[in-house]
Amino acid sequence: MTLPELYVTLLVAGTVLLASIAAARTAHRVGLPSLLLFLAVGIVAGEDGLGLAFDDVQLAQALGTAALAVILVEGGLTTQWSDVRRLVAPAGVLATVGVFLSVLVTASGAHWLLGLDWNVALLLGAIVSSTDSAAVFSVLRALPLPRKLTGLVEAESGFNDAPTIILVLVFSTTTSGVPEIGPLVGNLLFQLAVGGALGVLTGLLGSVALRHIALPATGLYPLATVGFGITAFAAAGAAGASGIIAAYLSGLVLGNSQLPHRAATRSFAEGAGWLAQIGLFVMLGLLVDPSELSDAILPAFVVGLVLLLVARPVSVLLCLLPFRIPWRQQAFISWAGLRGAVPIVLTTFPVVENVPHAREILNIVFVLVALFTLLQGPTLPAVARRLGLVRTDALREIQVETAPLDVLDADLLTVTIPEGSQLHGVAVFELRLPPPTVVTLIVRDGATLVPDRDTVLRAGDELLLIATPGTREDAERRLRAIGRRGKLARWLGEHGTPEPEGTVTSG
Repeated sequence: MTLPELYVTLLVAGTVLLASIAAARTAHRVGLPSLLLFLAVGIVAGEDGLGLAFDDVQLAQALGTAALAVILVEGGLTTQWSDVRRLVAPAGVLATVGVFLSVLVTASGAHWLLGLDWNVALLLGAIVSSTDSAAVFSVLRALPLPRKLTGLVEAESGFNDAPTIILVLVFSTTTSGVPEIGPLVGNLLFQLAVGGALGVLTGLLGSVALRHIALPATGLYPLATVGFGITAFAAAGAAGASGIIAAYLSGLVLGNSQLPHRAATRSFAEGAGWLAQIGLFVMLGLLVDPSELSDAILPAFVVGLVLLLVARPVSVLLCLLPFRIPWRQQAFISWAGLRGAVPIVLTTFPVVENVPHAREILNIVFVLVALFTLLQGPTLPAVARRLGLVRTDALREIQVETAPLDVLDADLLTVTIPEGSQLHGVAVFELRLPPPTVVTLIVRDGATLVPDRDTVLRAGDELLLIATPGTREDAERRLRAIGRRGKLARWLGEHGTPEPEGTVTSG
């Protein structure tokens, strides 16, 4: 690639990225999952639109699988173990038995209603049997739903990708219709067990390493955390196990460990997840030929209705029956089974394997995901309210991080009071810091306390202050002056002129 070609490539990539980010904002405002507009960006940029050609299915499969790994690592990092630990059993049953039931019912509907061969019907049923957490939570996170309900849907979405991929690979390489149950179950158990073990082991190893190894820069911690997740994915894949479950579980372990710089790590992981989603869906939009999609509308609509109205409710009802989940929540879980990245990526597997009718399957799945995401996504809030799952007086969980400081244009400062400093014995109100500078926290002898105006400072204290850019310099000068000459420093002519080494550092 020449330098001019590189400039053109980066210009196109940057433009597409910015257009996709704008699309994500639009989707959020109108209550749509972002994937729909990402797909639209890819179609518009494709051969029938702006003329960008892309038809390498094998490359799409490789890049799509890598993007799924990043998305699942991010999903694990942002999942609270306290929300899902009691739901592992029902989520596991939904992700395994539920997937099998969904495949059988959907394939039966496709076979009898559309006349598809059993091979094609089973492959199609397997491809669309996986739910997508990114698509669901782009809508659900704005609703005050029971934490048990959201945790169950999230856990199922993280777990069911692995069984689905295994089934698709099996149906893509068999020509005898229904494969033998024994080898299939054995393969499934091996992939889940080994992949899960490698994911947990890598997550534990990463959490220990990141807590005990001091890295030279803060920005390396998020990179290392995501790197451990990708390593788990690759190690499991190289061992012939499920890299998908390994990626998710390693992220889950790392995200719930006491890692340093967790807020920065989470922000980085979310950004990486968004980038992976944008790249994945735009690429898949480029891959399809819009002129071929019209023939796929009717079969996609039929298969989608069978999946939405029969297969999903039956699998949810039978799988959750032993766990006494209220029927209202079961109904919502059935409706919230959005399809997204995984089904479209999985359509590349039969295309690469040259399975008969693979291209038709790709078009059907593409149209199905677009149609039923458009149908289910905007209606999820209304369905939740109709089922009585949303209460107007319920408290909504918020994510607390450093973003408010950016909004307020404020700086976070730390001050350590050394031995011999004149700050020892000074009360907080005697600091007379320029408003709106405020001492928000004191760490003393390993314990934390929230100071009031009469709290007396001691040597060894670590103070946490918030200041604005306009008052920061004056606050630093005031603290240095008192540290040198005491609370009468100004009367003694001490104005806190900076020295090469001070006691005030930005946090």
